[in-house]
Amino acid sequence: MYQTFRQQLDLCAQEGLVTIELSTLGGDPEVARMMGEDVRFHSEVSPQRRIVFLGKAAIYSAGTTFMSFFARENRYLTRGTRLMIHERKLTKTLQIEGPLTTCIASVEATLNEIQASIKIQNEGFRNLIYGSNVTMDEVLRKAPSNWYIEASEAQRLGLIEAVL
Repeated sequence: MYQTFRQQLDLCAQEGLVTIELSTLGGDPEVARMMGEDVRFHSEVSPQRRIVFLGKAAIYSAGTTFMSFFARENRYLTRGTRLMIHERKLTKTLQIEGPLTTCIASVEATLNEIQASIKIQNEGFRNLIYGSNVTMDEVLRKAPSNWYIEASEAQRLGLIEAVL
């Protein structure tokens, strides 16, 4: 998916409006972050080109992460589209076995992984709500139980520029 995205981005016009249309039930958050960084980079180095996001039907999870890399004024949703915001998920079995110092290292490594993932998650939340009426406290309160936001509500909250 990332390779296809990059190929299409590279083929886009170098001036004027470029619209990225998306509908997704989610996916790999790191791929979404890579795609988003490409959008951010190209938007900064090519100001003669305006790259906008047009979400259709469902923009869940990694799709919302991707959308967060667009400036708020470059985010649009079609009528009835739903955003879904949630915390990152982790499924991991931690087996503690061996010399005690090795056991501590394994537990600390897992704790470091969780803490780093929370920092990355919260960076994305901050990008998403920047310039909106949504507070970080509100996102952190609602995200654990999957926060669904209809397009008109997203506009009212200032998460997007407009509903088309």
